Amino acid sequence: MKLLLTGASGFIGGRFMQRHRDTPGLELLGIGRRRIDAPDYRSIDLSKPFLLDIAVDVVVHAAALSSPFAPRREYLRNNIEATRRIVDWCRAHGRPKLVYISSSSVQYQPRDQFGIRDDDPIGPRFANTYAETKAAGETLVREYEGAWTILRPRAVFGPGDTVLFPRLLAAARRGKLPRIVRDGKPAVGDLISVDALVDYMLRAAQRPQAVGAFNLSHGEPVVMLDFLAETFRRLDLPPPQREVPYRFARMAAHAAELLWTVLPLRGEPPVTRFGVDVLAFSKTFDISRARAVLGAPSQTLAEGLETFIAWQRAQA
Repeated sequence: MKLLLTGASGFIGGRFMQRHRDTPGLELLGIGRRRIDAPDYRSIDLSKPFLLDIAVDVVVHAAALSSPFAPRREYLRNNIEATRRIVDWCRAHGRPKLVYISSSSVQYQPRDQFGIRDDDPIGPRFANTYAETKAAGETLVREYEGAWTILRPRAVFGPGDTVLFPRLLAAARRGKLPRIVRDGKPAVGDLISVDALVDYMLRAAQRPQAVGAFNLSHGEPVVMLDFLAETFRRLDLPPPQREVPYRFARMAAHAAELLWTVLPLRGEPPVTRFGVDVLAFSKTFDISRARAVLGAPSQTLAEGLETFIAWQRAQA
């Protein structure tokens, strides 16, 4: 199988390259914006017109801007325009199977959600611009005339993470990560390790029956604050102590976002509404269809956490 992977210099794509470049029977070429000196990689910016005259069996489109806060134009360019260019490239190069790495956030609402199904409604309102543009990418993929698969991983973590845990760990080290409290039971959520995800990506590429949209997680919901506290404990970091009411945290996040947008300030605000909601509301997913078609995750949540802890300790 000849497979073209976009986003090969990012968190998920980079891990795919590390884990599967020596897989027997797989001829892998990765592309990404960064310059990397490797024979199976080419530097290409998908937000601009590009030339790549090769024939492949499958395209796995993992390239995206996944930051929780950035100028809208950046999301439009990297998550919609880049996806449109990849879909058009596939149309012009034999219509290979297209596997699109979307996000579970396309289905998020600011409330508890349990057992979210693959075919549950998406939109019309979205948690943030990232989710909105990933959903727009799904629409482009659904219009593709070749075979296609959409994967929606939930809360990806693991070695190389640049999105989920780095922000939480940085806040914990500064003693700035609060416990967001609201009425009701503590928030529970699903997660998926990056190694389990990239193995699912390869299975989706290889299996003809893997068509349509699939929600992906370990299927092992945890109390989010307890999971974070255990992770921090194992990394010798203090657990969140200061309690902040949900409504106050959401108002503060909204004010920070407005400040960063209007001025505008560099980087990201210290807190976003999306980040508050992730810690405040439960999100679990029905992954029965993924298990039936793609199989069980290649590792457990505990195994994924062990790998992540070992990697974090190695960075110290």
